[in-house]
Amino acid sequence: MWNKTGYNVQESRERLRREGENTMRKTESQKIALCGMLGALSVVLLLIGSALQIGTYAAPMLAAFLLIPVLEDYGPRYALTLYATVSILAFFYVLVMGYYPVLRVKLNTIKSRWVRWIIKFAVFNAATVLVYLLLFALLGPAVLDELLADGTAMLAALLAAGNLSFWLCDRALAALTRYYHLVVKPRLKKKF
Repeated sequence: MWNKTGYNVQESRERLRREGENTMRKTESQKIALCGMLGALSVVLLLIGSALQIGTYAAPMLAAFLLIPVLEDYGPRYALTLYATVSILAFFYVLVMGYYPVLRVKLNTIKSRWVRWIIKFAVFNAATVLVYLLLFALLGPAVLDELLADGTAMLAALLAAGNLSFWLCDRALAALTRYYHLVVKPRLKKKF
């Protein structure tokens, strides 16, 4: 079908339909590629963190930050899929921090600030205790001996440092999410 200017309307519609299909494939490919890259970077962070004592808390928190672009652009389904994929490779990330950016969005809907923070800290501490219980079950009393080697005061200091790190992680997630929306996302939109 030709219009008055000699333009083939049918061919144009068909071309636009084909380009739309190619765009859809490209978008899915981009989602998979971004998730793959961020997943690989998460695993690298977690492996580096396992070599350093402070990395016990810091590496999973840094890896959790990498969920922000996926969660914000592709939604919780893709973010949880990325989390599950990385979790297969990294045990502490599974139980303590990997899911937190997605859970944080839900917890932030709680109106009472005190209740919200109590639940956040309870989830973090329960997950941390669970990790140590699992390590104790797998490795036996050696884990407990190492934890108590420096005394209970040092154990309390480690727990306090972990909770402080968690609080800082939550604040950093908020700041990085804002930064992602204001700076990174517009730049990515221009390139992709």
